[in-house]
Amino acid sequence: MASTAIGLSLSGCVNPSARIASSLEGYGFQPDQSQCVGDRLEANLSLGQLQQLGRAARAAREGDTTPGRLTVSDFVRAAAAVKDPKVPLEVARAAAGCGVLTNPPAL
Repeated sequence: MASTAIGLSLSGCVNPSARIASSLEGYGFQPDQSQCVGDRLEANLSLGQLQQLGRAARAAREGDTTPGRLTVSDFVRAAAAVKDPKVPLEVARAAAGCGVLTNPPAL
């Protein structure tokens, strides 16, 4: 699942929210949190911004010794690598608003 890198390789544009949620669940996020984050990111970011986030996430996962695990910090750090300041802001808002920060995925 690490190869999908947060599921944001959105070519074909198949429901971005569902792709994001599915990938986050694969990394250990709770299903309700994953869906919430996916819904919020789809609602607040453009397709281009989501694709930038996907590329940043893939780059951040390259060479990772724990490719099946994604922490909240990893997710936020990948978003911060995107040059568009709205992307990390919306990722942080989604993580906070969906309870990811207060109930992070199990390691």
